[in-house]
Amino acid sequence: MTQPYIILILGYIFGFYMAWNIGANDVANSMASSVAAKAITIRQAIFLAGILNIVGAVFIGSHVTNTIRKGIVSTEIMTDPHVALIGALSALIAAALWVSFATWKSLPVSTTHSIVGAMIGFGIMAGGFAVINWGKLLAVVLSWIISPLFSIVIAFTIFKIIVRLILSRKDAFIQALKFSPLFVGMTFFVVVLSFLFKTPLGKRLALGSQAALTVAVLLSVILGFAASVALKRYVKNRELGAEAVFKRIQIGTACYVALAQGANDVANAIGPLAVIYFLVKTGSVGGKVPVPVFLLFFGGIGIASGIAMAGHRVMETMGKKITTLSNTRGFSVEFATATTVLVASKLGLPVSTTHAAVGGVLGVGLARGMEAVNFGIVFKIMVYWVLTVPAAALSSMIIFKILQFIF
Repeated sequence: MTQPYIILILGYIFGFYMAWNIGANDVANSMASSVAAKAITIRQAIFLAGILNIVGAVFIGSHVTNTIRKGIVSTEIMTDPHVALIGALSALIAAALWVSFATWKSLPVSTTHSIVGAMIGFGIMAGGFAVINWGKLLAVVLSWIISPLFSIVIAFTIFKIIVRLILSRKDAFIQALKFSPLFVGMTFFVVVLSFLFKTPLGKRLALGSQAALTVAVLLSVILGFAASVALKRYVKNRELGAEAVFKRIQIGTACYVALAQGANDVANAIGPLAVIYFLVKTGSVGGKVPVPVFLLFFGGIGIASGIAMAGHRVMETMGKKITTLSNTRGFSVEFATATTVLVASKLGLPVSTTHAAVGGVLGVGLARGMEAVNFGIVFKIMVYWVLTVPAAALSSMIIFKILQFIF
């Protein structure tokens, strides 16, 4: 067996391992709030997130990936096929090991930033510091501040609105049903726009920005009132108050985040694997690489496996250790996460679903007062965020040298 095919086999192994780690670590972003608020059980969360991640990866995930994630490293380093092969494999292994370590510690980290850091390490080894786009790297550093802050503000605001309109009123259950078209409609607006506005799906449907906005508004109004009718008919737990209504709404927002994760995060595992696959098949690679559907499915299965086997670890940290979550708070967290990712990504700002989700949890905690937040665990999470890029980069540099020696 030739060297390139050995590297391809290793690429499949570590590509699956990276996807597994994405499932194990990132599932907390989508399902932790729902599980903590008892909207769904942990088994239901694992099943839903697993299925939706596969669907998101295969049907909504991009069939083209950038050779270098986020354009932080110059594509010049990919001109030598052998160096590119070893580099893509070293980046995949390094990123997977860091996310695996963070998961073992039960702490949420950004899988996107892990692969970015790993690619930086490979870039420095292959072309020196000159190939690094420091402006783009600064944008990644800024996302450690932008994503959580934006999400904190949205989650804080939404929860305060819920308190003002519903929870502070005499009959919170009736008020929750009355305002359900508003909150469900807002959720559907964000969901629909996320999948239509400047996305592969939107391009396939040939929808411009104006058309996508119009479709999102119409669907959010129709579905908001339809959901309201269903809630009035089927939600009877009046003694639980508004929480009974938001318990149902929250499941929908959690499912959306899981679907979006499959569509977006699969590239963190399959991007480098697609580069290796393309290099072995054609002998060269450009700035963008086509991703076969079977690789997207392969990544989706890996993500689902990680969710099932180890998703509970980070889920517990996100759902229970930062602040106490109810259904209204959980909805606020998930809405803030979804909105932050949508707005920031469409504006071209750096964004991390993980950072947005942590910010959302922090936001609803702060809405109840400083004493409601465990700042010790928040500080620990932030330390790991800061360590992600340098740790993945350093690991990638060491692994690159080892692979270079072997191959």
